[in-house]
Amino acid sequence: MTAAEAAAGRTVTTAVPARLDRLPWSRWHWTIVIGLGTVWILDGLEVTIVGNIASRLSEPGSGLAITSGEVTGVAAALYVAGACSGALFWGRLTDSHGRRKLFMITLGVYLAATALTAVSFSSWWFFLFRFLTGFGIGGEYAAINSAIDELIPAYYRGRVDLLVNGSFWLGAVGGSLLSIVALNTDILPADVGWRLTFALGAVLALVILLVRRHVPESPRWLLIHGREQEAERTVAAVERRITAQRGEPLPRPRGELVIHQRSGITFREVARTICHDYRRRAVLGFALFIGQAFLYNAITFGFGTILTTFFAVPTGDTGYYFAVIAVGNFLGPLLLGKLFDTVGRRVMISSTYLLSGVLLFGTAWLFGRGTLSALTLTACWCAVLFFASAGASSAYLTVSEIFPMETRAMAIAFFYALGTAAGGISGPLLFAELTGTGRVGDTVIAFQVGAALMCAAGLVAAALAVPAQRRALEDIARPLTAAD
Repeated sequence: MTAAEAAAGRTVTTAVPARLDRLPWSRWHWTIVIGLGTVWILDGLEVTIVGNIASRLSEPGSGLAITSGEVTGVAAALYVAGACSGALFWGRLTDSHGRRKLFMITLGVYLAATALTAVSFSSWWFFLFRFLTGFGIGGEYAAINSAIDELIPAYYRGRVDLLVNGSFWLGAVGGSLLSIVALNTDILPADVGWRLTFALGAVLALVILLVRRHVPESPRWLLIHGREQEAERTVAAVERRITAQRGEPLPRPRGELVIHQRSGITFREVARTICHDYRRRAVLGFALFIGQAFLYNAITFGFGTILTTFFAVPTGDTGYYFAVIAVGNFLGPLLLGKLFDTVGRRVMISSTYLLSGVLLFGTAWLFGRGTLSALTLTACWCAVLFFASAGASSAYLTVSEIFPMETRAMAIAFFYALGTAAGGISGPLLFAELTGTGRVGDTVIAFQVGAALMCAAGLVAAALAVPAQRRALEDIARPLTAAD
């Protein structure tokens, strides 16, 4: 019999959530951010490298019989399919079996799959392990966001979550620059360079896995699964550590929570909670993920094609341009993140979505008039994505904090899979056709579609966003196991 089954039916009163939320920022919190958040860098590295080395993989002597279209088409679609299915599969397990167990397993899946990608000897092997790499990454999104939001104090939760999700673009910068080296046959043989890029991803994952050993299970998750004594020990150990570092006592926690422990939550209850009991919040999550997915695909999917077709930028140089807009993407969450905790969620979410949409409309107008160069278009994209990146990162923050704790990982997985599927399937089908025609008017339409959906999501956020800033997760969405 598990601890949860043994504890089913018991009612406990606890101050553990309040004790976590009143903690001052410390080195322990940095351990959480580094151990959990850096996996987004790996995702950015993976996605960018594969897109940039597609031409090398298809060349004779690469050691792999595959075409460029298969890399950017079949392999990319399989990675997306793996991420979507992985998010849903691992998300459910994260809610039922714990955050820590799953963020160790999913990173292990990623590590093994990307290492085996590096030794691909056939296209089917490459496709299989691209799917499994995505399968691991998809699970990371559910396990990591839920763990971070439950461990980080409410005062800092918004800025930390945005920074963690925005770190994807640090990986994109690294992937862009690394691919330039990997494609240089004066440095590395054609059949070695691309393999080393995947091997590097596996090495980085191993380092992160070692750091994660020191990240505890979420005390909030432990509470509702009959392991309140373990939750108490975990929080007490953190309090002693922070008190010793500060040399002064911690402030008193405010508020207690009464939990009626249960052995588990059924999938039917999870679905009813998200789609029925919190339907307005579900509409908000749907709008935010769809809006950001289409805006990003409107820009990034045809990025290289637009530069080479309309501005005669050499294919080998597009990586430099992508590195520039990736920096702009990272600066958005970095510089705007604190405002989500101070100015507030509703104002910041709606304004970042609306501003990025309006700026993309402006970019479309300038592009249609023929007044932009490769450099000025890249500058426009940087301005758009500065705000869009903060908005997109806030979508993950939003669905993580506005649903009850028992459904948190599954809610993240559901909306992530929804947005990723829309952005990775219907988005490319639409935008590839528009940007691939070589006609200015068609590319303008692609920009306008992304801008319109982003603005629509901003209006939904203005009406439905939840004022969650600096509030305990249990106040934003009452746990299903909370007793009256």
